[in-house]
Amino acid sequence: MARHRVYRTEAVVIRRSDFGEADRLLTLITPQGKRRVIAKGTRKTTSRLAGHIELFTHTTMLLAIGRTLDIVTQSVVVSQFHELRHDLQRISAAYYVAELIDHLVGDEDENRPAFDLLLATLSALDITRNIDLILRYYELHLLSYAGYRPQFHYCAACQEVLYEDANRFSPSNGGMLCPRCGTHDATAMAVSLNAFKLLRFLQAQSLEAIEELTLTQAVCEEVRQILHVYVRQILERNLKSIAFLQEVRQTIP
Repeated sequence: MARHRVYRTEAVVIRRSDFGEADRLLTLITPQGKRRVIAKGTRKTTSRLAGHIELFTHTTMLLAIGRTLDIVTQSVVVSQFHELRHDLQRISAAYYVAELIDHLVGDEDENRPAFDLLLATLSALDITRNIDLILRYYELHLLSYAGYRPQFHYCAACQEVLYEDANRFSPSNGGMLCPRCGTHDATAMAVSLNAFKLLRFLQAQSLEAIEELTLTQAVCEEVRQILHVYVRQILERNLKSIAFLQEVRQTIP
């Protein structure tokens, strides 16, 4: 069924760039997938829309169907996540969150769970004391919604039930390996028991449960490395925002 000439949608602005003399090209995540749209005249100081299309802003937009790109005609801000914007650690995490979903959610690929996850993650980053764990939760669940759910309960190679003696993660197979299969995968990464338990916990529990966790930095770093290697395996590239994240981590005590 054809869309109406004008339609309304929720959206989060994840990327923007200058377009023409006074316009901006926006990349949005909506419940209906990723979209690229034009916000006309928003680089002018007189634009009423300019403040509604900042990065990481949750809005309700009215869009007109254009010949090649749809056009923003109205926008009402739902949330701008103010604390996030005034903290370097939080904003660097938001850039990573935006870049990852940009690569994992396709154009016009309807994915309401991924959209809701993005909103919940930005909201959490606005207030959390556990930024790294929020990012690990986000990675695990976004990978699942994009069709790349890592396996932590059954061997990713032979499908046998995994127990606490499983200690290898295979990026190429997409999950943990049983002790027998782990010896045959030269690329598999060593995983401590605590890291294995944390990965299972993050995959199964709610975002709110993270605030109750107290973990060593070593375990958090181990899980970060495991998931970043897995993401790189899927995307076949390193995300630019990871370097920014790491730089911020090193400069802030």
